[in-house]
Amino acid sequence: MRAARIGTFDDWVDLFGEWRKDIGVNYPEIENYRFEAKFGTTRSNEIEFGAFRGRRKWEKVVAVPDQRIRDALLNLIVYQGDTEFASVEQQRRLFETAPSEHDRESLCRVVTEEMRHGFQMCHLLVSHFGYGGRIEAQKMLERRAFDQKRLLGAFNQDVKHWLDFYTYTDFVDRDGKFQLTMLSFSGFAPLAQSMIPMLKEESFHLGTGQDGLKRVVRAGVVPLALIQKYINKWIPVSCDLFGVDRSNSAHWFYVWGLKGRYDEPSAPAEADLGELNDHSRLLYHEECRKLIDQINKHVPEGQPKLFVPDIKFNRHIGQWAGQAYGVRGERMDGEDYQEYLREVLPGPADVKLVLDIQANEPKWVAPKGAMA
Repeated sequence: MRAARIGTFDDWVDLFGEWRKDIGVNYPEIENYRFEAKFGTTRSNEIEFGAFRGRRKWEKVVAVPDQRIRDALLNLIVYQGDTEFASVEQQRRLFETAPSEHDRESLCRVVTEEMRHGFQMCHLLVSHFGYGGRIEAQKMLERRAFDQKRLLGAFNQDVKHWLDFYTYTDFVDRDGKFQLTMLSFSGFAPLAQSMIPMLKEESFHLGTGQDGLKRVVRAGVVPLALIQKYINKWIPVSCDLFGVDRSNSAHWFYVWGLKGRYDEPSAPAEADLGELNDHSRLLYHEECRKLIDQINKHVPEGQPKLFVPDIKFNRHIGQWAGQAYGVRGERMDGEDYQEYLREVLPGPADVKLVLDIQANEPKWVAPKGAMA
């Protein structure tokens, strides 16, 4: 194991400042932001599900009753923090091409809050997990999305332009909302309490994406077929982020009271421990349908509507991984599938087209608040 460069959280904060400079996002408004750990009030002081239901939530790691549970808890915090820093690295190039001052301000807020969320997770690691936590918090700032080193594949993909960004924040950040909500029921009180302010901030990120896509559709400059390709890109990626079907990890996260279901307080039935990931994935997919319905209200009459790709399309994790299904759920010939994917997903020519539109069409995004 590498030696830790940090002995205190202040040491980690110094590394955090180096990381911001290294990836090129230390703009004045970010540099002057006061990064801090924030905690909110959870629904209950008792664990609400799993084998420890009814017991008081654990305030300290030493109170967690088993080393396996402590290891799983650390793992959850590491993965959550890694996604936060990765998304900043993915979006770091967009400041110079913001279509309006409103969009630049929104990007700055999104990026700053994602950094704060990573800051929050590292605060937990350093404050509660001793030497091992300090090591993980340091490694969090050493991995890079643009070097393909982040822990989850979705967070190693490039976000190349603002259409990418709007779609990403609407759908990938929405997966983040699901994950944060599930962690907000955690039996480890500092983690559950961390989620409350994070969820409030995350709601702005989702709104930025949804509003951005509506504005793109209202402007009528970007072809709807091109917008659909980016929906086809990011929704399957987000579905994969929920994890494998019949997940052993999700099973034990739930049994140990570390991570609940997305609809835990209102779920009508006891949890099916073999279907926890798919349960949340299906809820997410249905929420995406409602979002697309809202965007479609701005599609002119007579033009094809946007749609959510079938849950089996272009999956890399779970029961549909690697199988040839089309965007409408149709079974396809595997020999022709790669060519099909090139038709329905954004490729180099599509990226060039969006960049050209971005550079040469100043009204490619409707102004904030503009009516159809």
